[in-house]
Formats: sequence, C-alpha cells, structure tokens
Amino acid sequence: MINAANEDESPMVEGKQVTGFSNSEEQAVGLTDIVPFSLQDELVKRGASFSNAPDWQEYVVVDGLLVTGQNPASSEAAAKALIKLLSAD
Repeated sequence: MINAANEDESPMVEGKQVTGFSNSEEQAVGLTDIVPFSLQDELVKRGASFSNAPDWQEYVVVDGLLVTGQNPASSEAAAKALIKLLSAD
C-alpha cells in the first residue's frame, strides 16, 4: 500500500486518513530492528494522516474507498466496513 500511486504518480495515501500497525505495536513485539521500515512513518512520509487506537485495540479508518485496519484485532471490523462500502447504493 505504501507504494501504490494515483494516475498522476502521487502516493495513493497522500491526504488520506489511514491507520496501520503502529510504531508502539512494532516496538512491543520487538520488531523495530527487524522489519525494513516503520509502516506508520512511511505512511506519514507519503502524506497520509495517520491515527491509531491504543495498542492491540480494534481500530478501522475509512476515507472514501480506502479502508485500513490497525492490526489483526481490526480484521473483522475492516471487513465489515468494506462490505458496507460495496453494498452502498
């Protein structure tokens, strides 16, 4: 997702409200020095407005047709948000 681009080659997440695995969650599981980049930092670098709930809580952000979930606990809520978008008239 961080490398997805619009037709004009601008980052798809630029100007969008998003969430994802947070820096504090990466740190809590000891992956900060293992993963090649921080998802939170990279989304912000590409112009996204990143928000998150406390670690390991369910949290979903919908901005237009973009649905993002913070962590595995958010999977069901993200799926429901996507189904709602697909079902809208």
